[in-house]
Amino acid sequence: MPSALPDGAPAPADGALPDSALVDSGGRPLGVYVHVPFCAVRCGYCDFNTYTAAELGGARAGDGASQATYHAAAAAEVRLAATVLGRQRPVDTVFFGGGTPTLLAVDQLAAVLSAVRGELGMADHAEVTTEANPDSVDPTSLRRLREVGFNRISFGMQSAVPHVLATLDRTHDPERVPQAVAWAREAGFEQVSLDLIYGTPGESVDDWRHSVDAAVRLRPDHVSAYALIVEDGTALARRVRRGDLPAPDDDDLADKYALADEVFAAAGLSWYELSNWAVGDDARCRHNEIYWTGGDWWGVGPGAHSHVGGVRWWNVKHPAAYAQRLEAGVSPAQAREVLDAETRRIERVLLETRLRDGLDVDILDAEGRRAAHRTVGVGLADGAALHDGRLRLTLRGRLLADAVVRDLLS
Repeated sequence: MPSALPDGAPAPADGALPDSALVDSGGRPLGVYVHVPFCAVRCGYCDFNTYTAAELGGARAGDGASQATYHAAAAAEVRLAATVLGRQRPVDTVFFGGGTPTLLAVDQLAAVLSAVRGELGMADHAEVTTEANPDSVDPTSLRRLREVGFNRISFGMQSAVPHVLATLDRTHDPERVPQAVAWAREAGFEQVSLDLIYGTPGESVDDWRHSVDAAVRLRPDHVSAYALIVEDGTALARRVRRGDLPAPDDDDLADKYALADEVFAAAGLSWYELSNWAVGDDARCRHNEIYWTGGDWWGVGPGAHSHVGGVRWWNVKHPAAYAQRLEAGVSPAQAREVLDAETRRIERVLLETRLRDGLDVDILDAEGRRAAHRTVGVGLADGAALHDGRLRLTLRGRLLADAVVRDLLS
């Protein structure tokens, strides 16, 4: 959940949506994202809207900036969502992210999930995910998470190399990751995912290979691997600007991506989005697929973004301001925008080009369709798929995906 919020039009105090956003909404999948904005330590590369205890200072129980009472504010926003959306929309996916959701007690996470279940309803076989740091869980907490309804867990592994973790300000011991995965399996989680980061300053290709090999040895159902981005305003950006650390190198990132794709494929993990691999279609992250296909989701929490039927909005950033609005019976939305048809088309191109399922070329204009044929000619897209009306990137195309999208939209 990025810390910077865009400009937009004022959001109504009651959170109401235009009638157009709710037309045919019952036929669209609905996800709920719950942002938990607390971390034990702020990682130097992270620009998400998160807070450590020190940053929150003298947070008091009841003022919304307290971990002890945050779940009550989140549950209040779920009730608002039920009022705005109506009860005809059972939730297909729930994703607790952060921050570190598992810094909250299991009973607190369960209270928010119970609000989703009670206020909106849950579809049969709903996917319910929580992110977790490997050192923020133990066998007991994982069993309790499974008992209260979580069936998917995503561990922030990032690397298996101590000096790489140190550069990222990650505090867990690499040996904790296999322990946490084993405990999650024993607890009965249906799917276990691992998050990795490549391109950290000082990370060699051998370091990255070690991390990828360590990840696949754990036989995860799903892996996400993201290139490190040096975000403005972060501690990492300041270190790079001072010359203390080198900036990520594009050729190095490309080599590491190709290495990961090769190792994942050999282990039975197939790519389905540029940065995501799964052991089969059933192991894809269904929640993220709602984002990538322009579906509907309600983002709960400070700074959280939502999208329903072409209306996008975002909440105030600070936990205290967020809770105060809800306590006053006011939507926590700071601003919103109503997307026009052209903006929605452009966003489809931006997102669906990243998917293995490919982009429907019918949404491209004439110049975009000519560009699609050019991508095949230079080996960036699959010719057979384009013949069937889909633009599907090759490995080389994935490495140059941003350039492909620019060409499609030029």
